[in-house]
Amino acid sequence: MPNPSRPLITLPLIVLAIAAGLALVWYSAPSLLLLFAGILFGAFLDACTRGLGYVLPVARPTRYALVVVLFASVAAVALGVSIVRLPGQAHALLAVMDAQLTVLEHELATFGIDLFGPAGREGLSQFLTDPGRLFGHVHYAVTGAYVVLMNTIVVVCLGMFFAASPAAYREGMLILVPVAARTRIRAVMDEMGQVMRSWLLAQLLRGVVVAILLAAAFHALDVPGATLLGLQGGVAIFVPYLGPLIAAFPVALVAMPLGLGTFAWIMIAYLVIQNVDGFIFAPLIQKGAVNVAPAWTLFAIVILGALFGIMGIALAAPLLAIMRVAVLRFYVEDWLRDRPDVSA
Repeated sequence: MPNPSRPLITLPLIVLAIAAGLALVWYSAPSLLLLFAGILFGAFLDACTRGLGYVLPVARPTRYALVVVLFASVAAVALGVSIVRLPGQAHALLAVMDAQLTVLEHELATFGIDLFGPAGREGLSQFLTDPGRLFGHVHYAVTGAYVVLMNTIVVVCLGMFFAASPAAYREGMLILVPVAARTRIRAVMDEMGQVMRSWLLAQLLRGVVVAILLAAAFHALDVPGATLLGLQGGVAIFVPYLGPLIAAFPVALVAMPLGLGTFAWIMIAYLVIQNVDGFIFAPLIQKGAVNVAPAWTLFAIVILGALFGIMGIALAAPLLAIMRVAVLRFYVEDWLRDRPDVSA
């Protein structure tokens, strides 16, 4: 005989469990974002391993080992080149940008405009060391190079562990759910993995293309630090919509001393390349990979940036993509029974 008091007891327990889960997610959000970054890097390694299988039909462990060795070699070469060449370019660019900020500050002061506010340059330096302040209160901020290095090591190690045997980690999570639901959840998790791989590879391809085009254009226009400016323009692709706009600021500062005509050509080249990427490359490369409306992506970037700082900004787009898959499959299709008509 059913106990009539059971629903009265079960409902508060469910509400309490949900509240505890949300509180845990909120207070451990920085660690969870770091974990998701590791999963994303693991998806990249897994995608490379899968792709290598089309040209080298050997066992997956062998392909994965080759991918890791190749990635480590490329990273070591890039790090060596960066240590030798990039610090000098970065120092020169910072000197030019600092000089142009001083000129711009004096020019605007003649019109009664205080560029940096009451705090002056000190306030600007604090803002630059905490990019999350662009969107509001920051719960997670990188406090120094040591923290950045340690976070990078954690992300790389997590990614390597996950990519070594993704099926084993997936099945290890599935033992926690009822047996009848495992097939459905397994299919949805596989779809999420495909979305992450597609998004990441698409962004990497776009970033490489944009960085090469920008560096070539800046070299042709004799822009100081053309390689570094092109690289930061390519990296900005990973923050949709806002990234290219933010990356345009240092380009404009470096171009100002070169004269009005050169400045105009530099900004035209930058805007043309970024718009060609946004309206041509992005739809072609990401077609069918991440079907998320631009407004929702921008909304997620602003909200996660306000809550969790730079990590939230960087991971907002892939997080939104996999959350969309979860909502469509588990809520819309399974809970609401709103499934697409396959016959149609």
